[in-house]
Amino acid sequence: MLEFLLCSMVTILPDYLFRRYGQGKLIGHHITLYSVWFELRWGITACLILTISLITMIFYYHPSTSNVTAAYRTVTILPEIPGRVEEVYVTRFQKVKAGDPLFRLDSSKQEAAMKTAEQRIVEVQAETEVAKSEIAATDGAIQSVEAAYLQAQIDLNTQTELQRRNPNVVAQREIDRLTSSLEGRKGALAEAIARKQTLQTKISTLLPAQKASAEAALEEARVQLDKTTVRAGVSGTVQQFTLRTGEVVNPLLRPAGVLVPDDAGRGRLVAGFNQIETQVIKTGMIAEVTCIGQPFTVVPMVVTEVQDVIAGGQVRASDQLVDVQQLSRPGTITATLEPLYENSFGNVPPGSNCIANAYTSNHEELQAGTAGPLRSAFLHAVDATGLVHAVILRIQAIMMPVQLLVLGGH
Repeated sequence: MLEFLLCSMVTILPDYLFRRYGQGKLIGHHITLYSVWFELRWGITACLILTISLITMIFYYHPSTSNVTAAYRTVTILPEIPGRVEEVYVTRFQKVKAGDPLFRLDSSKQEAAMKTAEQRIVEVQAETEVAKSEIAATDGAIQSVEAAYLQAQIDLNTQTELQRRNPNVVAQREIDRLTSSLEGRKGALAEAIARKQTLQTKISTLLPAQKASAEAALEEARVQLDKTTVRAGVSGTVQQFTLRTGEVVNPLLRPAGVLVPDDAGRGRLVAGFNQIETQVIKTGMIAEVTCIGQPFTVVPMVVTEVQDVIAGGQVRASDQLVDVQQLSRPGTITATLEPLYENSFGNVPPGSNCIANAYTSNHEELQAGTAGPLRSAFLHAVDATGLVHAVILRIQAIMMPVQLLVLGGH
């Protein structure tokens, strides 16, 4: 309507003035309700063409959308392990900081695992002390076997020397017995030395490895015990939290509640513009929004991000072929809007619905002087028509509460 009124000022009105004062035709005599079309046909036709062209140019170069939301994401309150609730520390709508405990699960199983791991460490330490004592005993056995080996060696050498001097004094069987005894002492000595080496290897390698495994098991049990206390991952407000002592929560099926971060949806809007405006929406464009949560207010914004894909065409891998007809619904160009000035967004609650206008600016190209006369005139017209859309947005900001509260019956 506003565009039609503006266009009629330069089409229908001059045509009427020409008919009235230039040709002398009178309203009600020559220009009647039935002769309006014939008398003002050139002005009406020009007005309709100019109105359609103006509306098309405004909505293309200065796109508008009502698909604007202060989108935010919540954090689900979930334990990492299933269990029965032992104690609850918070209630609904309570403000919490990152790291604050929310509730605690039954930890008897994890505490038992910690005690088992601690006892295993003590057991390994005791085995180490026993192995050291066994090494001391082995040292004594080695000394005893070495002495017996030396004595057997002396006896064999003595009897061998006597036999050499007088073969009839020492029988050969005695020499063989002493030789066998010497070999036995030698084997006993090697066995004692090997046992000592085994104990040393056990103390230096096996037992430390067992102790390290026990300490790792203790740390794992401690981590599992810490998981029984569920803490807030971010600072925010606890919502939909009705957990009670004795309930069973599960990471897959039974969440405990929702945590809304403090910065969720604050100072950022997500807008979906029509696909036809793909070539117009650019990063850095100036925009304006008015939100239901903050009526009678127009906030200047700036386009900070433009998604380069359209969500309506995405395909997921499955066991069925996708019919293109299922993707026929046109999606939107997703853009992120942020306040142009700090703290200008006010207290718009996250999740609010808004209306947004984005404005094309050709100031840089006009200042550069690279555009020809016709293009310069066109660019000036494009920039000037943004005022019409800005006026429409302000009318919407004024009428929005009236439509919702009065006309909408709310």
